[in-house]
Amino acid sequence: MTPVHFTFRSALFLGPMALVFHRTQFLSALLCLGGMKLVQFIAIALWGLPIQSSCWCADLMLMTAFSACDASTGLPLLLATPRTQGTDCLPNLNLLQC
Repeated sequence: MTPVHFTFRSALFLGPMALVFHRTQFLSALLCLGGMKLVQFIAIALWGLPIQSSCWCADLMLMTAFSACDASTGLPLLLATPRTQGTDCLPNLNLLQC
């Protein structure tokens, strides 16, 4: 296993582990998800370099579009949660209540 493969595999493993262990704040959960998405984006970009084909560019564009949609929904949720619930601590939020 090359160091690049080890780095990406460990980063993809540490992202969900950080999400599990540090899920007290809504912002830290969003940062963990964003880090996992960034590692996937870089991995797809580096995966297409040795192939020298243009078909992997569609995957990058699709992932960029999903990242923009995620950011456009995550930021308003991050701002609206403390206003409506009074806190952004995830254990204190009741997700079943409207």
